[in-house]
Amino acid sequence: MSYLILSLFILAALAMAAGFIREKRNQKKLERGEITELPSIKQVEDMTCCGQHEVCEKDSLLAALSKEIEYYNDEELDRYRGRASDNYSEDEAEEFREVLYTMKETEVAGWVRSLQLRAVELPDQVKDEVFLIVGERRFAKSS
Repeated sequence: MSYLILSLFILAALAMAAGFIREKRNQKKLERGEITELPSIKQVEDMTCCGQHEVCEKDSLLAALSKEIEYYNDEELDRYRGRASDNYSEDEAEEFREVLYTMKETEVAGWVRSLQLRAVELPDQVKDEVFLIVGERRFAKSS
């Protein structure tokens, strides 16, 4: 255990040293006129996948990845907030299906995350369909 902690400490020290050296080199380049300004971190505006994860965060069903609630013309589903997933009638599950099948398949994972953030559980009757759509999309991307 102590080796692990020591290794992490050494790794952190190396990362700090590398950052310090990089910053000094950029400062010297700026002084010599090789660059006009120091490099900065750029915000990515579009929602394209970055390619750094095995599963794109856009396709993830985990609400922990995003804290922003986005509505998909489904505000009426908020009335099911707090209801258990196994406590929906078939007519109520059909309301979820109507929303599901009117959206693009690229929006399904985001919709499920939005429902989770709003404390609206997906009906058990619809879960298999959602998993199938998201799974097919992931498979198509990996092929």
